[in-house]
Amino acid sequence: MRQTTYETNTLVQDRAVLVSLITPEIRRGSADPEHSLQELVNLAETAGVDVAATVTQHRDAPDSKWFVGKGKVEELKAIGDELGANTFIFDQELSGAQVRNLEEALDAKIIDRTQLILDIFAQRAKTREGIIQVELAQLSYLLPRLSGQGRNLSRLGGGIGTRGPGETKLETDRRHIRERIADLKRQLSDVVRHRKLHRERRRKTASFRSRWSAIRTPASPRSCAS
Repeated sequence: MRQTTYETNTLVQDRAVLVSLITPEIRRGSADPEHSLQELVNLAETAGVDVAATVTQHRDAPDSKWFVGKGKVEELKAIGDELGANTFIFDQELSGAQVRNLEEALDAKIIDRTQLILDIFAQRAKTREGIIQVELAQLSYLLPRLSGQGRNLSRLGGGIGTRGPGETKLETDRRHIRERIADLKRQLSDVVRHRKLHRERRRKTASFRSRWSAIRTPASPRSCAS
């Protein structure tokens, strides 16, 4: 099967409309929807996103096709065109089919809260172990959503949702990603094993130095009272 590769350009500036769906179930939950949306704004700004607007919708339940209602999708399209937005960030998790339907209707990149958080982790990962863990999490999250992400990555490239430490390409072939996930798990296992070995060597070295210091240090002479 031929692998499809999409170029990414991390210089792309994301200008986003943030969207939150409020249902009775969400209202009954522990998280306050208004506070959650404000937190999403803060996360987006942390990721370097220019937040153009926030939009909420109240519904009895998410729409299986669009997540929000069809009329709200049309409203989002108009808002995005007016504000020059190239990205829509949803406060709740989206399915691959919902991402695909939304990106086709809005002609923009579609990101959910989990992808946004992973993107922030990707920007901040510094150690080899951290970089591997972030990429592993990103690919594991992407794999079941490939049908709804390829066109996004192809058309817009780069920016939030596509950043991985040191990456310039993201290949959306399922077999390739599964192989990459397996390889990352092996790398992570090696890193953890080497870290444990290094820690054990440091412990043994410290123990040896402590014993050697005790051997070389003469005991204090005992004083006897006459």
